[in-house]
Amino acid sequence: MFRRRTALQVHPALDDDALHATLTELRPTLQLHGLGAGSSRPLWQPVAQLLRDTGRDWDRRWHRMSVLADHLPVPVCRRWIGERPDDGDALVLWACVRCARRASVDGWGDGGAAVQDAERACLRAAEVCPDDPTPWLALLGLMHSLAVPARDTVPVWTEAVTRAPWHRGAYHLLLSCLSPRGQGSVADMMDFAGQAAARAPYGSPLALLPVAARVELVAHRQRQMSLGADSHWNEPRARAEIEWALTDWFHTAAPPHAEAVADLNILAFALARTHRPTDAAPVFRRIGRHMTPHPWELLPEPERTFLYWRDREGG
Repeated sequence: MFRRRTALQVHPALDDDALHATLTELRPTLQLHGLGAGSSRPLWQPVAQLLRDTGRDWDRRWHRMSVLADHLPVPVCRRWIGERPDDGDALVLWACVRCARRASVDGWGDGGAAVQDAERACLRAAEVCPDDPTPWLALLGLMHSLAVPARDTVPVWTEAVTRAPWHRGAYHLLLSCLSPRGQGSVADMMDFAGQAAARAPYGSPLALLPVAARVELVAHRQRQMSLGADSHWNEPRARAEIEWALTDWFHTAAPPHAEAVADLNILAFALARTHRPTDAAPVFRRIGRHMTPHPWELLPEPERTFLYWRDREGG
């Protein structure tokens, strides 16, 4: 008899219910059908409230801003920045939107002008919100998308971590810049990940950064070869990195961070590739239904593999 499997929940908000609710309320379908018509509050009000509630939790603020920038209807952002041109939250979100959609179908065009507008939006947001690392992270993401040389991204990353020293998103963004899939090298990426994990406070999700770098290495090698792309999981160093992630992050009492679900999926993937079902079971239990496309999309049958490992030991 087959055990009934809980439906997977693959959503960019991860397990952030408040963010999920805001995106659902403002999705284009509802607006097209006129739901909420006649309301006295502006369309952007739910977004403003969400960001006010986030406060100075820079980790969650970056997660929410980046998801909103990718998925919020652009007219909502336009209206907010138009009606509140000096609002710090509106300016930061607008910077994130401009960086994420600099050459999209929203009528901004492409080329150098769009890039310059996005950069100016980031610098304006940073000026109005001087303590916030988010505008610098938006700019760092823009530089990565433009394949800017890795060494030129470090000063922007430094601006972000000066404001939030152990910001999970900042380290993962620079890891992408240092990746051989970006403009870096395997050595630079692995060295950065190892040094960051060694220096991070106990319980920090940065303990997982070397494992995330190893997953990035899988993606890089898959572009170069069809077989043996992830044989490096058998290296002693890989097993040590996974142990580090388990003991210094997963098994600690650290409170969940905004993208904990994403990190749990990375850890579960690594445990599956190294054939450690006993260690993987509690990780999958914590994940529950929240599968993320990355890194499972690196496998031929992502959902089937995820479900196999999740259900293997009662996960």
